[in-house]
Amino acid sequence: MAPQSKPDLFSKLSERGEDVVGKISDMPAAQRIFDAGMQLKARVDEMQKKMRGLDELEKRVKALEKKVDELSRSAGGSARRATAKPKTAKRTTTQAKKKPPAAP
Repeated sequence: MAPQSKPDLFSKLSERGEDVVGKISDMPAAQRIFDAGMQLKARVDEMQKKMRGLDELEKRVKALEKKVDELSRSAGGSARRATAKPKTAKRTTTQAKKKPPAAP
């Protein structure tokens, strides 16, 4: 086996990566960006939980709307009967007939 006189590509990249990570951690702006990224992750997780809850609420609303439609159909006929005016016999009155106007 021949001794390696030159470091291979992966070892060079790993050394450079370690140097870059060390330098970035010392920069305050990089730390703020990292913190903002972590806050964004937390907010996205929270939003996903809320969205899952909305799916459940939508199912419940659909079920309730279906029940309301069924009840309004079945109660629709009886509600009309209950609110309709009761029919009564016509009353006859004994008013005097008007005399036709006299011709001149």
